[in-house]
Amino acid sequence: MLLDIDTCTERLVRLVLAAHGLDPDDRDSPVFKQLLREPVYESMFDIARANLAHAPVIVIGPFTSERRDPTWPDRLRERLAAPVEIVYVHCAADERQRRIRARGNPRDAGKLSNWEAYAAHGEDPGVPPFPHRLVDTGRSPP
Repeated sequence: MLLDIDTCTERLVRLVLAAHGLDPDDRDSPVFKQLLREPVYESMFDIARANLAHAPVIVIGPFTSERRDPTWPDRLRERLAAPVEIVYVHCAADERQRRIRARGNPRDAGKLSNWEAYAAHGEDPGVPPFPHRLVDTGRSPP
């Protein structure tokens, strides 16, 4: 089972943002993060736990804070009562910007309008401080 953060939560996120008089395409402002970050992630992990008895589950999201926390995999294993494997997908900032522009998603307007701040927030000082599988997608396809 694949749980992608946008697919799982998009309709509800847009509804909540609009109900608060906010831009329904916002995914990067401090207001978005304060209002929705925790419930979005918590919902995804609740769905994962409910389905782990029936199928393997892959949860996809940026996990910006979590991927910097050395205790995250252990806490996740305990919460899910299941083995956890972290796959860290990396892409250089310039290639990530090119790909984001190419996809043309309105949710990316905030990222692109202040790219330096967005890219700095998403850059890690190194690889995650716990065992993980590294996938570097930084090269453009031929």
